[in-house]
Order: sequence, then C-alpha cells, then structure tokens
Amino acid sequence: MADHIILVENPTDWKSHFPKLPVVAAKDYLAKPEYSSAGRNLRVLNLCRSYRYLSVGYYCSLLAEARRHRVIPSVRTLNDLSRKSIYSLDIEDLDDHVQQVLGKPRPGFTATAFELDIYFGQCPAKELQELARQLFGVFRAPLLRVEFRLQGQWRIATLKALHLHSLSTEQEEIFLGALATYLSRRWRQPRARNNYRYDLAMLHNPKEAMPPSNNKALQQFIRVGRECGVNVELIEKKDYGRLAEFDALFIRDTTGIDHYTYQFAKKAESEGMVVIDDPDSILKCTNKVYLDELLRTHRIRMPKTVIVRRDNLERVDSEIPYPIVLKIPDGSFSRGVFKVNDRTELLEVAGRLFKASDLVLAQEFLYTDFDWRVGILNRTPLFVCQYFMSKEHWQIYHHEPGEGRTTREGDAKTFRVEDAPEIVIKTAAKAASLIGNGFYGVDLKQTSKGIVVIEINDNPNIDHGVEDTVLKEDLYRKIIEDFVWRLDRKRGK
Repeated sequence: MADHIILVENPTDWKSHFPKLPVVAAKDYLAKPEYSSAGRNLRVLNLCRSYRYLSVGYYCSLLAEARRHRVIPSVRTLNDLSRKSIYSLDIEDLDDHVQQVLGKPRPGFTATAFELDIYFGQCPAKELQELARQLFGVFRAPLLRVEFRLQGQWRIATLKALHLHSLSTEQEEIFLGALATYLSRRWRQPRARNNYRYDLAMLHNPKEAMPPSNNKALQQFIRVGRECGVNVELIEKKDYGRLAEFDALFIRDTTGIDHYTYQFAKKAESEGMVVIDDPDSILKCTNKVYLDELLRTHRIRMPKTVIVRRDNLERVDSEIPYPIVLKIPDGSFSRGVFKVNDRTELLEVAGRLFKASDLVLAQEFLYTDFDWRVGILNRTPLFVCQYFMSKEHWQIYHHEPGEGRTTREGDAKTFRVEDAPEIVIKTAAKAASLIGNGFYGVDLKQTSKGIVVIEINDNPNIDHGVEDTVLKEDLYRKIIEDFVWRLDRKRGK
C-alpha cells in the first residue's frame, strides 16, 4: 500500500486529466479491512463532497483518527468549520495580519467584503500568501474559502470548506499545482526522522530574549535525542498545523495562558501526544494566586502573602511591613515584580498593575544572596542550582528601565542533588507533586526561619553551561528517556 491515499466520495470527482495518484473511494476506505489495518504512518487526504456531521466525509476523518492515520482535515477542524466559529491559535494575530495587508490604501478598491480561496495553504494573491499559510496551519483543510469583511477594520468573517467536485476549470488548475507542492513536501520525500522510534517536536522562539533553553542546549537535546532513538525537531509558532506529525511535544518557550504556548499544549493533548508542559501544569504554575492558595492549603511555607484587590489595597501595609513585593499573577523571569518602600509607592505601583489584572499579590520581602532552584521531572529531582541576585539588585534578573533597556542576570552554581540540603530537596519535591508529574523548577529561599517556597515553574531553564554543569549530557538524556518512557506506556509497551 502507498504511504498516502486520496479519498473521494464519487470516483468521477477525480477527473481523467488529473494526475495518477492513489485515489480510494470513501466507501472502500470505511469498509475494506486493508485500510483499517494499515500502519499508523498512512497519510489520508480527505476530499469528500461533504464534511457535515455524520456524513461519509466526516466518518472518513473520524475513522482515520481512530486508526491513527494522519488525516486532513481532522475531526476537530471539521467541527470548528461547521460551527462557523474560529477557535484557533491566536486569532487576534491573524486579524492583525489581515488589517496590515488589506488596510493599505489601494486605488479603485472600494469593496467592504471579499472572498479568498486557499488550496493547501496556497492562494493566487501574493500579498495574502503568508496569511493563507497561517490559516492552513490552523485549519488544515485541503480547500478553504475565507470571507473578509470591513467592520471598522478588516477581519476574517467566515471560513468554510470547499470541495473538489465544485471547482471550476481555473480553480482545478490552481488546486493541482498546490496539491503537487503539498505532496512533494509532505509525502514524497519522507524525512529521516521516520527512521526513529519517536518524533519529538520542541517548541521554541528564536527571537525570545530570555528563552528557557539557550541554543547550545537545544542542540544538545537534538543530538542526545538521536542517540536515544528519538528525532528531535525544533518547531516555532508558525508550525502549529504540523503538530499531528509528531508523537510528543516539549515546550522550550516561555509559557502563558493567554499565549500560543498554551494553545500548542492543548492541541498536543487533544491529539493524544505526550506533552511537557501539559496544559494543566501551565494553568497552575503560571498563576501565582493559584500557587499561593495551593501551597498554603498544603502547609508548605512561603512568604507571607496578601491577595490585593482595589478594595483592600489601603490595608495591605497593616498586614505586611515595608518593603513589600508586588507581583502580577502571571509574571516570569522577574518581570512584573516590584518592591515598594512606602505607601506612596504602594499606591502608585499597584495602580499600574491593576490595569492588567484585577488581583495583585503582595508579599513580605525576604532578601537572600541566592535562590535555590530544584529541577524535578516525573517526581524525581534532576538538578539543583543556586541562582544569585544580580549585582547591586534584589532580584536574579535586573531589567533596566527606559528604551533599549538591557537585562542583567546574577551568577549561578549547580550542585549534585545529593550534595544539596535534604530539606531543600524534600520541600521542592512535595511542592512539585501538588502540580503533577511533569517537569518543574521549584524556587526556594533558605532563611533564618527555615525554607520558603517562592514559586513553581512549569518550564524551568535548561541552559548549556548552567543547569547541565554537573550531569552534562546525562541531563538531556534523562529528559529524553522520560519522554520515551511515557510514549512506551501510552502504546502499551
């Protein structure tokens, strides 16, 4: 059997002048045993006449997913399109892109609505090609029609699937060209990674100023992964539509709820992939209000904390002495964290933070020369670091104010797990276990009053030259091997 098949509802839909490709009648795909027993790498291109709920076309995609074939469009895409709703990755970014392109003055263009047809991510209008690619990345349907409307500014109004049998002669020509390009990129040239046991996508942002893993660390993951029989491939935000090509996702990008990293995690989970950071861990770890409640409920010591609202702001300094640390709930890398020394600063800084969040955290100020960081994977400590405060500053990261600002970072020292204080390890392990069995970095302070947990990070740093100083490449190997273990369990091995 070929490594890919094209499904049509009526054999006459694949016309005589179309290229000779492995075309299969939808009824045969649904009924014949050779297709139900085909391997998981079979790629299925569903070109049925209808994708409505419980139609033949819908069942083709549904059974393809049950058979673990790699099908487009997926059932999720069909459901999204059928509701005429855009449940997509960062749709605001797409609308912004629409406005950038269509908002430019064009002589003689007075329309307030128009349609664009997209064929496998390709479109006839060159100025809209990047948008077409992005839409195909989110909605991997072979043929899409997009309606744009001018509603104050240009926006995507509706999306719907087109069907092969309804194409005009001119559209057929565009379709066949786009199909040839799509097949050559995806199927006719199998990538070397198909020789590996598993395929791991590692999401990163090459433009991020302070990523969770530096470039040398990413390359170590790739090299060690291959030694472990895992093909590790770097992907970016634009590769959202390719997630189903992989067995697992490892997020090496700073996470957030209102962020594409969370959408990637949710998509990977819905595809049945192994994913770190999983959506639940992102949800729990990125919000400091949640962490405060969680740790207090389980009697894990943390700095004295007050959840601040506009109506109790005036009473905060009666509960916590100055200086007070104010935090937005979802900050990272010392961003959104401010120290205030008196009531004037308290009111001024809190006022600014309330513009972004209805709740703010106020904490007692506990200065130490360094914070402990314990990296924990699947409830097992992996590494221990001391992160020292930035020179002449009270935080590890010092973000300089003003335009063109720079960020200064304190030094770091890495220890063997067995050489770190036992109480640090035990406290970190207990805290991380409250989140799950993923990959976490627990930050703690060692004070005169004992060990205090500052926060739990869902995507702790793995930087070459810092966290890997003790274990070296074994650190990367332990993480890759954990993915293999999870994947083996999922497949019942």
